[in-house]
Amino acid sequence: MTDTDNTDNMDHTGTELVHLERDDGIARLTLDDPDKRNALSVEVANGIIAAVDHLEGTDTRCLVVEGAGEAFSAGGDVEAMIERVAEEQSLDDSVRHVIRNTGRCVQRVYESEFPTVAKVDGAAFGAGANLAIACDLQVFHEDAEIGFGFRRVGLAVDSGTSFLLPRLVGTNVAKELVYTGELLDAERAVEVGIGNHVYDADAFETEAEALIEEIASGPSVALRTSKRLLDAADASLRQAIAREAGAQAAVFESDDHAEGVSAFMERRDPEFEGE
Repeated sequence: MTDTDNTDNMDHTGTELVHLERDDGIARLTLDDPDKRNALSVEVANGIIAAVDHLEGTDTRCLVVEGAGEAFSAGGDVEAMIERVAEEQSLDDSVRHVIRNTGRCVQRVYESEFPTVAKVDGAAFGAGANLAIACDLQVFHEDAEIGFGFRRVGLAVDSGTSFLLPRLVGTNVAKELVYTGELLDAERAVEVGIGNHVYDADAFETEAEALIEEIASGPSVALRTSKRLLDAADASLRQAIAREAGAQAAVFESDDHAEGVSAFMERRDPEFEGE
């Protein structure tokens, strides 16, 4: 961790793949593993958690989450899935990964004490989509896409989908998005309730930054308190992640999951057998 002399300006790297900078109360957390489309590997997940932990207790007024390169986050680490299938990793280890890594980093962002904004200028899939909707607000570049296509790799939802998505779009729409794995463009995402704004390519940076600065210029104590009150309703995200991980244990062993991972890597449509 590296701090400058001015406490309002920080430069922190939780890992080599996650960067955190803070200037005048605005913190920017950047996922920086573009070769893997910012997938939520153990290293990236731990970097996110470390970065948010570092900000707690500071005078941070807004946290911006974004991805380097062409993707916001492609979600789960498919290479790790392949290794797990090939090495016949135990169910306990697989479930621990869901809770401790992807689930925990999504939860950490959701439970942060300050307002958060996901700045989505590329693809956000699966657990990566959950990271985006774990933020309080989402702003989309016109070319961004978001989807909860866990079915594509033969898995049930995890990393907080069952808690976060219905809160935004309602149960019926959430089920359709999960059942079909529909990939939503930015306009469609905002139309169904995922996100706040879509900005044209030429205006994305200017408009997104104007919104972020407006939030950061507000009464931070009041906004943090309002956030706690607005998030207090319904069941907890922690309970949802634990429930999902337990259910996912059975799905990890299915032939359909193995087929989904193979098809994903071979860039073909999966042929699920329902087993």
